[in-house]
Amino acid sequence: MPETVLLDAKKPQDLERAAQWLRQGELVALPTETVYGLGANALDERAVREIYVAKGRPQDNPLIVHISRWEELEDLVTQIPPQAKQLADAYWPGPMTMILPKSHRIPLATSGGLPTVAIRMPSHPVAREVIRRAGVPIAAPSANLSGHPSPTTAQHCVHDLWGRVRAILDGGPCQVGVESTVLTLCTPVPRLLRPGAVTPEQLRAVLGELEVDPAVLHRIAEDAVVSSPGMKYKHYAPKAHVTIVDGDLDAFAAYVGTHQGDGVWALCFQGEEGRIPGRSLTYGRQEDPASQAQALFDALRMLDELGAQRVFARCPNREGVGLAVYNRLLRAAAFEEIAL
Repeated sequence: MPETVLLDAKKPQDLERAAQWLRQGELVALPTETVYGLGANALDERAVREIYVAKGRPQDNPLIVHISRWEELEDLVTQIPPQAKQLADAYWPGPMTMILPKSHRIPLATSGGLPTVAIRMPSHPVAREVIRRAGVPIAAPSANLSGHPSPTTAQHCVHDLWGRVRAILDGGPCQVGVESTVLTLCTPVPRLLRPGAVTPEQLRAVLGELEVDPAVLHRIAEDAVVSSPGMKYKHYAPKAHVTIVDGDLDAFAAYVGTHQGDGVWALCFQGEEGRIPGRSLTYGRQEDPASQAQALFDALRMLDELGAQRVFARCPNREGVGLAVYNRLLRAAAFEEIAL
């Protein structure tokens, strides 16, 4: 096991150390605007395989490749359709990932065995500076153990990956809080594979037409081939058994009240705690899906620290960024949902 080093993103020398280790094939957890990513040289098959080992990640779950500027895209794909440039002009740098046909430079280990590659340009200045200094594209899934809630602080990475990676670069809390929007441009009609902070409405404003993959809201077969992370396996889950409860606050409170016991918690919105029996934890404001996204994974991790065994979660609105929050909760709950 490597001796893990905690680095400070405010120190230029630590940015250089992170970049050098990445260039040399080491693993470094680093901040992005979405969640912390577990980075490796995307062109180094051995380094990429170490990501799967460190996370305990299934080998057929593709990785997202991060770049620091548009010009870096050209060597990584065989085709750049006009839609890709239009989307990049609108939402890069930012929390949006595009899937395109991969070039020979991308190892199959990076693409999950697929002929396509998922690429994004993060808006976090630390992430882009480290990529620039490294001089190579960085493959970076979320910097957590596979299946656990994604990390939005360096301390989350320390909890999951200390002793498994060369370094963790502390850049403070992540602004967005859920992983990037993923869409593929390798289908006749562009298709949303994973919702995020760039919403379907924003994508349609550029593309005109956009399909939403059934896997966004529904369980798919375990043997299905997927082209985006976050589609197939149970993800983002605390140790507790999570159930989404879809109903108004009064109905939710009444339902939770009939299921009280040791280890039972409610996951609700700010300001609702006093109306819900028993113990509760909040994740953002009901009218503000962006605040829910920012707080969700931290709340799921906090439930583990509190010893929660059974969690009933308020259902978010499914519009805009709320679709991303709902998508993550669905997987944390293994698709268990009750409508009141």
